[in-house]
Formats: sequence, C-alpha cells, structure tokens
Amino acid sequence: MNIKHDDEVIEIGERLPVIPLREIVVFPHMVIPLPIAREKSIKALEKATGNDRLLFLTAQRNSEVEEPTRDDVYRTGVVARILQVSKLPNGVMRVLVEGLVRAKVTRFVPTAAFMQARIEVIELESETDVEAQARLRAALGQFTDYVKLNQQIPDEALLTLNNGDDPRRLADTMAAYVVQTPQIKQEMIEATTFTKHLETLASILAIELEILEIKTQIDGEVRDRIHKAQREFFLQEQMKVIKQELGEFDEPADEIDELAQSISQTRMPKAVEEKAVAELNKLQLMHPTSPEATVVRNYLDWVISVPWSKKTRDTKDLKAVSATLDADHYGLRKPKERIIEYLAVVQHTRTIRGPIICLVGPPGVGKTSLGKSIARAMKRKFVRMSLGGVRDEAEIRGHRRTYIGSMPGRIMQAMRKAGTVNPVILLDEIDKLGSDYRGDPASALLEVLDPEQNNAFNDHYLEVDYDLSKVLFITTANTTFSIPPALRDRMEIIQLSGYLEYEKLVIAQDFLVPKQLTANGLDKKLVTFRKPSLEYIINMYTREAGVRSLERHIGTVCRKITRNVVEGDLVSRIQLTPSRLSEYLGIPPFEDSELLPHDTVGAATGLAWTDVGGEILTIEVSILHRSGAGRFTITGQLGDVMQESAQAALSYVRSRAESLDLDPDFYSDMEIHVHVLEGAVPKDGPSAGISLATALCSALTGRPVRRDVAMTGEVTLRGTILPIGGLNEKLMAAQRSGIKDVIIPARNKKLLAELPAEIRDGLEIHLVESMDQVLSIALGVSVAGSDTTKPRSRKSMQLPDPKAPVM
Repeated sequence: MNIKHDDEVIEIGERLPVIPLREIVVFPHMVIPLPIAREKSIKALEKATGNDRLLFLTAQRNSEVEEPTRDDVYRTGVVARILQVSKLPNGVMRVLVEGLVRAKVTRFVPTAAFMQARIEVIELESETDVEAQARLRAALGQFTDYVKLNQQIPDEALLTLNNGDDPRRLADTMAAYVVQTPQIKQEMIEATTFTKHLETLASILAIELEILEIKTQIDGEVRDRIHKAQREFFLQEQMKVIKQELGEFDEPADEIDELAQSISQTRMPKAVEEKAVAELNKLQLMHPTSPEATVVRNYLDWVISVPWSKKTRDTKDLKAVSATLDADHYGLRKPKERIIEYLAVVQHTRTIRGPIICLVGPPGVGKTSLGKSIARAMKRKFVRMSLGGVRDEAEIRGHRRTYIGSMPGRIMQAMRKAGTVNPVILLDEIDKLGSDYRGDPASALLEVLDPEQNNAFNDHYLEVDYDLSKVLFITTANTTFSIPPALRDRMEIIQLSGYLEYEKLVIAQDFLVPKQLTANGLDKKLVTFRKPSLEYIINMYTREAGVRSLERHIGTVCRKITRNVVEGDLVSRIQLTPSRLSEYLGIPPFEDSELLPHDTVGAATGLAWTDVGGEILTIEVSILHRSGAGRFTITGQLGDVMQESAQAALSYVRSRAESLDLDPDFYSDMEIHVHVLEGAVPKDGPSAGISLATALCSALTGRPVRRDVAMTGEVTLRGTILPIGGLNEKLMAAQRSGIKDVIIPARNKKLLAELPAEIRDGLEIHLVESMDQVLSIALGVSVAGSDTTKPRSRKSMQLPDPKAPVM
C-alpha cells in the first residue's frame, strides 16, 4: 500500500519487522532517537535496514519484560522510517526514526530471529465540521498555556505548531510534547476518529494545566515563606536587642533546658560551671541558625562530655595485678615492680598522684603492649596516643575558638574518649616528636607530664583548668637522646633492654606459638615446635632485640603447614626440628659465630654488645718484621674509641715489655697489624681493650690464647680493668658459642647477683682487676712474677714460633 507523507509517496509492505519499545510511544511526524540493545530488536533493525528501511514500532504493556512476546505488546503503533543508524562502543545500536502513519497488527508472523507482523494502515476518519475545528483551536490554546507553564518544553514547539496547517499533524505534535504516561499516550494512538483524538488530548491538557497552575502557586507560596522567614529573623534580632536593653528574656528553649540540666548534673568544678553557664546565657541570645550559636553549642558539648569527677576503682589485690602482668608479658621486671609500688603507695597514703613513666627500649620488646596490660591489671580505661610525626603545638593544647573548625587538643580528646579522670594514657613514640613554625609540641608536653603542674592543665579550646594529676601517663621511646632534656627530666626512665635468647625461647613457647597456631587454625596436637627448632629460628633466622621477626617466622611456618593440611599433603602429626625448618623458611640468613678450631697465637676472643643481643668478636694480630718499622696498623672498620683502646693496649704492652720477656725497643723494627673480623660491620667502644691487649701479648710472646676463653673489659695504660655494660647479652653470646671461661671486670661483680641462672649455667666467670690476671688465665703466663729490674738484650726477646699458627 502507498501513503503520502510530506509530498512524498511511500510504499509500505504488508509485512514489517516489529520492535517493541519500553516507556516510549512514537507518534506520526515525530523524529526521535531510539537505543536498541536487545538481540531480537537488533536483528529486526538489520532486517529493515537491508530492505525498505521501514519498521513497525509499538509499546510494551509491561516495560519490565525482557523478552516480549505477541501478548506483551500493543497491536496499535506507528510505521516508522529509519533515518540514521550508528553503533555505540558498548554494542548498543542508536537509530534515528521518523513516525509516518498509524497502523495496527492484523497477524503476527512466526519467526525465530525477531518479531514480525502483517500490518494495516489506520486512516483517521476525515472530519471538517465546525466542531472539530473548534476542538482543535481549543486544544491549541491549552497547549500554548501548557508550554508557558512547563519549562521542560522548548518554546520552539509553539513555532512548529504556528507554521503547520495539517490538523492531524498538529494534534499528533501536541500529543508528542505532552508529558504523560505511556498508557495515556497509547490511548491517543488508538483513537479511531480525529474528534476522539482531540477529546482525549484536550482532557489531558486540562488536567496538566491544572497541575501546573497548582505547582506554580505552591512555588510562589514557598518563595513568600522564605522571604517571610528572613523578615522574621531580622525582626527577632531586633526584639532580642530591645529585650536585652529592657532586661527581659524569653523562656529558654528545650535545647537550652537540656544543656542547663547537663551542666548541673556533670558535677564540674565551680569555675568551670560558671564558665559553662556564661556560655549558655550567650547561646540563649543567639539565633539557632547563626554560626556563633554553632560554635558555642559545640563548646558546651565538649565541656559537658569531658569527665570531671567520674573515675574507676583501682584494684587492691596486688598479687592479682602482678599475676595479670606476668600472664601478659614475660620478664620486664622493673616496670612491673614500679606499677606494684605505685598501687601500694596509693593504698597506703590514700593520695593519688600518677607517676610519669617512660619505657625506653628497641622496637619489638613490648613497650606499647605493656601499657595496655598495665591498664588491664589496674582495671583502668586505656587510651593510646601516637605522637610520631606530630609537629603542631595545637595538637597538644588545642586550637582557640576563634579559628574555624577548632577543637580541643589530643590530651582532652583522650580524656573524653576514656570517660574517666584516672585512665592510663600511653604517649607512644615520644622521641619522634617534631617541631616547625607552628610550635614545639614537646614544649607543650612539659605541663602535661609535670606532676607538680598538670593538676591545672589549660587547653586553648576549653579555656578552663583541668586536673590531669590522677592520670597514669606512660610514654614510650626507642632512644632518649632525641627527647629534650627538660621533658626527659620530668619522666621516670625505665630501660627495657632487648630480650635474651632464653627469654625469647620462653616467649615463643608460652605466647607466640599458641597465638600463631590459633590464628592459622592449627591444633597444638597436630603441630609441635620443639625447643631446638625454636632456638634455631631465634639464632639463625632473626637478629632483633624484640620478638616481632620471631613471631613472623613462626607465623610463616604455621601458614605453610595450614596450606599442606588444606591440600591434603599433611594428615599426621608433625614435629618441627631444625632440619625441617629450611623447608618452610628457606636458607638461614644468619650464622652463629664459631670458635677458633684450636688455641692460636695472636688471636683472642672478645665479647661485644649490639642492639639485637651479644656477639663474640675475634681479634687477630700479625707481626711483620722489617717491613714497616714502628708502624701500627688497625683495620676492621673500628670507631675512634676502639682505635684508642688499641693504642692504649699497645702502650700497656710496651710498658710491660721486660715483664713479658720482650726487648724494650721491640717496636722499632717491626710492623704490628691488628684486625677485627667482619670488617663490613662498624664497631666501637672501649670494652675490647683487654682482648686487644691479650692478642698483642700473644703475638709478641708466641704464646697461644686459649680458644675456650672469652673476655670483655676496658684496659688502662697501667693495666687496670674498668667496668663495662651489656653484661647479660655478652654472657649469653659466650654461652651460645660454647665458651667455657669468661673474663669480666671485677667492678661488674655487683651485676652477677641479678644475673639469671639460665645465663650462668655452664660458664666459669673470672673476675679480674688487672691485665696481669687476664694474661695469666688466657695465656697461662705469670706477668707479675717476672723480673722487671734486669734489662734484657734483643737476643733474649722471645719471638713467635714459626711453626705456631699466627693469625
């Protein structure tokens, strides 16, 4: 069949592809872009594009149906012509179509690829009577008013209508622009006569006009109310000024009553309560929406929420406190004793003044967790505050209320978080405080951490004194040299040295292994960590003062075992031994220091302290004749102090040359080379003095040094032995390396009383006061008994035996 469209005759076939539309109704003479995404619709589009570019478009009855059938679409729709087709990146087809004429489905043609139907063009009955003309003009007038009230329709729509002369086209254009549901628009498509079409359109426009008029009226009323509210605000402000002058005030609002009640119930000090009441009176005079009212309200919230009198009761059972601390941490005797002493003083004197304790030690020794354990043992609230990287003084003291977004400092925030006046506050990493143009937070802490001043701490935001004397402050640091002296003087320093090997073993057995087995879902009956395997991990896989790396390695073993269990490779009980650990942890990155294979001339074993424990240190001395007369060479990356110790040791040997059966001028025709093994590792300190002197005496006299003797001590030019530090770690290294005899200064005797039995087992400790005693034990020579009054010739000087192993 043929139709005429804009002076163009278009032939429409009886059978056309059908595309169901969701929420869209297309009218004749309407040009609209359509997104096509469903597979059948795309195939119908391709079919139409390949033929005469004509489609039948009809709306779905239910837009939620993804695969519509013939029963899901209306039978009346529009024959449309394809104007343009484009494919979007997401695979969706975008087609621009133009509605041509109404049509209805006479019969659906069954096809599997897409929907197809036989159609029949609908021609509206031609009516040219006066009534139809009148209805059309009425509809045009309504539509004109509709466009003026509805901002969603462009004004160009009226120009399109004014330039048109076809009544049916005018009616379809108006129907297309009206904002309505697809069901109502479908009624206009299905109208059989032109008069019925105009009746439906007129009724819809009448309803829409009424809705738009009501909406316009509501918008006007809202604008009037806003203007009225602004006017009332200015009038209320004027009324408040007038009432203030007359001394008359309105009754407080509900919020004011609640704040006043909270202030009276908080039991704050009198000065603080007066300040809060004064701020509340100011809030009473402010408009609720003013910015100043918000600032005052936030201030009162802070004052009310900070604890002023509420506190927790400290436990009185000192044995229970001690048991709790021991259950959480192994060792750490001094900080535990200090907490017990504090609780004992509180119970005995009935006065409370919290000490300022600073726990200083390397990472991983349990400083932070000890603070939490102390709070749990005392049954106090615990708050941790990290100070690492804090550079602003206002972080401690707070910002003044003149700044936007101001708030109290972190001390008062911690008190609010705790909710009591006597919490345990842990100031973590206090040695890592910074300072810049905004101030020095370390100086702000002087008042906080001074027991004589912190009972009246003044925060810049609150502007009232707050009592911090009941707070137990615990600070942590890795070192003390970066803490300002004034701040360090206010704290009680408790040093936490690194854990010794036997302590790490106990911690691993009692704490780390059960924790990691539970974390990885393993039964302790399935996996057993034997003592030698834990010692192997400690010595061969970790070099640390704490136990973090040890816990990570134990966790690695547990994770790999869990994987074997899940994969079915492990069904029986496994006992971990040192030989099996390499399967889980790989090649050990460290090795234990080994003793010399035999007694050696010119080689002595010293003991050294490091951040991660003790180590044995081999010192070698070589004598080179006539190669560099009088030269003394020191190698091994030694620091200034250790080089000076070597010089002092050589001076001692030269002063005792005759007692050692050496020519007094032996130094003039030989070069002495001192080397400390592991040259890539920096070394320093005076405690290697007796080891250097012993190695020099051995090399010059030819007497071998006992391989099972290790020594530590500072030597003077007169051979006196001075005390040293790190004794526990050094003795532990000697025990681990198989040393039998250890020489230490006699002045360190007082430390032996506190030495754990685990360290002393298997060691014979020699206390010496002079270098003569050292040589007697290490070389087996009695220096003091030698005749030093009779000068000796160079021929009588005892040189090293060429057959003896000289290092």
